[in-house]
Amino acid sequence: MVPLHSYLILGGILFAIGMFGALTRRHAIGILMSIELMFNAANLSFVAFSRYLPESALRGQVFAIFVITVAAAEAAVGLAIVLGLYRNFKTVNVDEINLMKW
Repeated sequence: MVPLHSYLILGGILFAIGMFGALTRRHAIGILMSIELMFNAANLSFVAFSRYLPESALRGQVFAIFVITVAAAEAAVGLAIVLGLYRNFKTVNVDEINLMKW
């Protein structure tokens, strides 16, 4: 049986990789993928806690399902925004899009 701290360390590493990717990427699709990686790291931690802590047997799994639902909605809305930006600016490079600047 794998101990709880191994899952939490793996979740922390995945979250750190996702955060690094979200902060350093210039491509909008790469940023969205990094955010999805951070969501999945949180899901791993939720499910690990629900497995190893008997008083929260279903809470972690319910939170994981909720995060999966939010991630799916985020992916759909994010992809729609990226497609709209591509139609207007002909690029998905975040540095070249100055939509919010006056």
